[in-house]
Amino acid sequence: MRDKLFGPSAERTDLVTYRWLPFWTVLRRELHRFWGIKRQTIFGPLLETYLYISIFGAALGSRINELDGHSYIVFIIPGLLMMSFAINIFINNSFSILQQKFQRAIDDQLASPVSNTQLLMGFGLGGFFRGAIITSIAFITAKVLIPELPVAHVWMCLLSFILIGFFFSMAGVLVGLKAEKFDDLSLYQTFILQPLIFLGGVFYSASLLPPLFEALTRINPIYYMINTLRYSMLGHADVNPWISLLVIGVAGLVLFVINYRLFARGYKLRA
Repeated sequence: MRDKLFGPSAERTDLVTYRWLPFWTVLRRELHRFWGIKRQTIFGPLLETYLYISIFGAALGSRINELDGHSYIVFIIPGLLMMSFAINIFINNSFSILQQKFQRAIDDQLASPVSNTQLLMGFGLGGFFRGAIITSIAFITAKVLIPELPVAHVWMCLLSFILIGFFFSMAGVLVGLKAEKFDDLSLYQTFILQPLIFLGGVFYSASLLPPLFEALTRINPIYYMINTLRYSMLGHADVNPWISLLVIGVAGLVLFVINYRLFARGYKLRA
């Protein structure tokens, strides 16, 4: 009995636990950070999403009969979920990294026995979980209020959220590394991320635009993320969802490699 409890198997379990303990410590701190101020980090974004659904769905939905065979409010739900998911992940991770740098708390983590991969994934998953909580609550509420809201391909929907979340997790970490003051974060969010999302087809179909603006919309990478999620929920989209998922996944891996190398160099982390 003692051999079973304290034998090689138990030693391997202890070794795995020891190796991943730093990662869980970083992730737990990230979760406690945003959950400790949940009125700002959870309830605020939820209210913003509900306002978008109410204003655009109710006000414009009464004037627009259908888009691609669905009511207008159903048509915009996938884009709104993706917008809320992406923005909250991006904001959480970029702000957390910059805050750690600003308070010099990052110095202790760099000196601790935490590998670059564990540190990077801990920061990245913190924002991912925040975005997942907000988006899940928003989806459940939308499903209750709009019973006809479909999910045509459940597994593709989950895969889309995972790959999109991974991409924006790494994008948020990269911006947090490059930023030197909090105004830099507002610059990226206000002048790059939000315009790309709003012009990516959240509230309209690109096929309704004049040829020039339709071509400009199709250059926007966010357009393909929104349409991939729209396909997984509504069953059709303006793009090939599998190619889009492949590109999103590769782009996320590229950002991961860039962030890993920057962490290894201590880029703008060490004083």
